[in-house]
Amino acid sequence: MLTPELIWFICGVALALLEFAVPGVILIFFGLGAWITAFTTYLGLTSSAASQILVFAGSSAILLFVLRRYIRSRFSGFVSQRQAPERNLDEFTGKTVVVLEDITPVKPGKVEFKGAPWLAESDDSLEKGERGYIERIDGLTLKIKKQGG
Repeated sequence: MLTPELIWFICGVALALLEFAVPGVILIFFGLGAWITAFTTYLGLTSSAASQILVFAGSSAILLFVLRRYIRSRFSGFVSQRQAPERNLDEFTGKTVVVLEDITPVKPGKVEFKGAPWLAESDDSLEKGERGYIERIDGLTLKIKKQGG
């Protein structure tokens, strides 16, 4: 038979795993709150459903508001005001891409960059399999040039 502490523990595991599917670093704190509730229930500190829900809600909210900013900063990369966007975009400039779909000046296509497909536009015509280089980036679209051209 499932005991209340086991149910809270399983809910915590489920919420922690859902964090991988839902962006935002939020569900993990509810999962931790469920584990705290499981622990306090195991110790006999929260025997009623009302006290368990109160511990769950309170611990989840406290963890969310106290730790979320710290955790997000560890996993989000550059987020400070000192970040220079043009410096981060320069990481793309001049890098080689492989054309996955034909590209013409009037029809964008796809290229592979860092193992992922990207939408790309070019003033040159490039065929599938050709290589090009990134001239600049515009939102999520790479502006590319034909290599050697």
